[in-house]
Amino acid sequence: MPEIDKVLSLGPGRAVEWLLDFPDAPAEEQSRTDVPDLSSIEGYPRTFAERRAMFEGKTPEERQAINQKLQQDNRAAIQQTVAWWLRRMAGGPYPLQEKLTFFWHGHFTTSARDERSAWLMWQQNELLRRNAAGNFREFVRSISRDPAMLDYLNNSQNRKKHPNENYARELMELFTLGIGNYTETDIKEAARAFTGWTHDGDSFFFRKNDHDYDEKTFLGVRGNLDGDDVIDIILRQKACAPYIAGRIWSYFVYDNPEPELCQSLGEILRDAKWDLRPLLHTMFASRGFYSDRAIGTQIKSPVQLLVGTVRMLGLSMPPPRQVAGALDQMGQIPLAPPNVKGWPGGKSWINTSTLFVRYNTCVQLVNGGELATGGKVARRLFGRGRGGGGETLAVSGDAPAERLVDYWIARLIQRPIAEEKRQTLIATIANRPDDENAIRAMIQLIVSMPEYQLC
Repeated sequence: MPEIDKVLSLGPGRAVEWLLDFPDAPAEEQSRTDVPDLSSIEGYPRTFAERRAMFEGKTPEERQAINQKLQQDNRAAIQQTVAWWLRRMAGGPYPLQEKLTFFWHGHFTTSARDERSAWLMWQQNELLRRNAAGNFREFVRSISRDPAMLDYLNNSQNRKKHPNENYARELMELFTLGIGNYTETDIKEAARAFTGWTHDGDSFFFRKNDHDYDEKTFLGVRGNLDGDDVIDIILRQKACAPYIAGRIWSYFVYDNPEPELCQSLGEILRDAKWDLRPLLHTMFASRGFYSDRAIGTQIKSPVQLLVGTVRMLGLSMPPPRQVAGALDQMGQIPLAPPNVKGWPGGKSWINTSTLFVRYNTCVQLVNGGELATGGKVARRLFGRGRGGGGETLAVSGDAPAERLVDYWIARLIQRPIAEEKRQTLIATIANRPDDENAIRAMIQLIVSMPEYQLC
């Protein structure tokens, strides 16, 4: 696989630099073309005024019919947005950017089940992508103004006379500090600071008449505080940087990182004035990232399992309906996390029903992929799915079956497996190293192994 060969040739440090070398915003030409198909919601009302005009003068029956049509069209647009993102993950030029975007989607959680605008969900997705490796301070400020987030955590309803505490609570509990680093009084005071923060259509809007301008006391700071003041005060707390660093480490490396590790990584983030790239570079180039505790110890999420299989084998993404059905049965559909905490991950991905679907999905992906072989010295394996190309695998000498098996183990599992399992794979293609069906069966056995479920 060209990406793997590139990384191996660069070495850890330079490979990390290469993987992190992606634009924070798409080029103008790309931004006009690389968008989901939202044609089903053309004419969809984006502002409150447009929505009022659409329903003006209509009978109750006509309003109900309009609502049903809007909901149906929006569901179609959400499905297209999910399909677009999965294709981008599997075939896009910046895989680390997409994985970071998916991490932040589970961190700054919003669900299409509650936010009923596909346009706003896609707009938020682009916000996550732009800030995926940017400045965390600006990231929090932007997500606090994001229309989909304002709706999801009810800050659009946060008014001086009736404060809504949902966003203020989750901002501290999940997004920045973690439980135990604030009080209920801090939540109430922060909610007052965010009063009046709402949106009209796809733009942030500050309703000054709904804002509480009275003095507030938040985390020991007293004054006429607004939302940005609250964010700045949060980022000055000792708990913030280690909490964020720990969340990122847990996602990419291993769960429950050591407190001293989180502290040291948090110092890197703070010293960089909240720029994320120095932290990410340190993590991915560290010994801990390549340690025994990190390698092959995390269960792949359903999205990671699906996208990784498609990408590593150079396949085309299956039809959206088929993909959505598999991901639903495995317990993870993008844009639809179960609650504000996101997906729990870890061992929750595996039970008697999901494990069967996970194995079956991988086997079906291999079975549906194009695979061609030719010649006794070079065999072209997979690679036709995303526009051709493929790879040339040199197989010569006295043991072509062993060489093929070791190649695919290294490519798909990236670590040794038990010798008895290796011998089973060798037996599958013994005396048939040129047989396409035998090679496909061998690869299907690999993706059915418990080891393939781990990363």
